[in-house]
Parts: sequence; structure tokens; C-alpha cells
Amino acid sequence: MTKRCAWAATGPLETAYHDVEWGVPVHDDRLLFEFLILEGAQAGLSWSTILRKRDAYRRAFQGFDPQKVSRFDPRRRRALLADEGIVRNRLKIESAVRNAQAFLGVQSAFGTFDTYVWQFVDGSPIRNAWKSPAKVPASTPVSDAMSKDLKARGFNFVGSTICYAFMQAVGMVNDHVVGCFRWQQLNAPSRDS
Repeated sequence: MTKRCAWAATGPLETAYHDVEWGVPVHDDRLLFEFLILEGAQAGLSWSTILRKRDAYRRAFQGFDPQKVSRFDPRRRRALLADEGIVRNRLKIESAVRNAQAFLGVQSAFGTFDTYVWQFVDGSPIRNAWKSPAKVPASTPVSDAMSKDLKARGFNFVGSTICYAFMQAVGMVNDHVVGCFRWQQLNAPSRDS
């Protein structure tokens, strides 16, 4: 029987997300923007809720194109508040638009958001070796630094805990527990090394 992180056994969406996406290094700006918005939307909710709404989010937020989201006007934002497919929270919707604008600013300053965000881990994933899920932290000094810098650049809904969840999602940190089959796979040397 395949051993997974305990949270991955809560349902088929969680299992698929765990087995295919979580912890895999992401270097695509569109996907990085998607995870940044989804992690902010998740604040105070379960990740399972966001996974169930992910397709609706992709539709509502124009495939997570930061250019398009940055131009959402008040009428468009009000329409999102009526969209039952997403989390209908005014602050989170306003945050997504604001973060899209800040995201474009980072791209302008650094060339790509990828270049900017991966500098916090010196371009390589942090490879943890937790034996128990209870040992996995909710935040770290690295996520503290990322949060502080993102806020200074105009982002919101980017507290340290949200930043750490983002780092886990996009593979900046491997927090699969040691007994999980994905921990081994994601720690294997790449063919490019």
C-alpha cells in the first residue's frame, strides 16, 4: 500500500493534488500567481474547500492571468461576490485584484515573479525530513521574510502562514513526511544535476 501524508487521505481531490502537484517546484508565473491567490483565499478555510472550488476560481479569475485580474473594475468585483463557485469574501476578492497589480510590479522589477520568489530559498527547494506531520511548522523565518517583503511591495493576504503554505504548494519546500512516497521522489537528484 502506498504511504502518503495523512492529509492526502481525506478525499480523491486531496490525494490527486498531493500525488501530482504539492511540493513540485513551480517556475511558471501564471501558476505561481494561481497558488498565491488560492492560498490567500484559503485563509480561515480548509484547503479541501479551495480544491473543490479551484475550477470555478480559474474561470472567475480569467485563468489566473494577472494582467486581466489587475484590471477587474468594481462591477466585475461585485459580480464575483455573487459567484457561488468561489469564496465570496469581499476582502479576498479585493486582495486578488490588488495582488495582481503588485504581481505585475514584481515582474517589471525582476523580469519574472519566479526570479523574485525563488530568491528566498536561493533558487533550490528546502528539503525537510519530518517524521511526523506534527513537526511540520506553520511558518518559518524564510516565510516571515517573504511575507514582510511581499507586504512592502503592496501585496495583502500574505501573512507568514499563507506564505509558508504557498512555499509548500509550489515546491520551494518539501514538507512531505519521510514515510510518504512523494518525499523520496521529490528529494531524488534531478537528471539535470
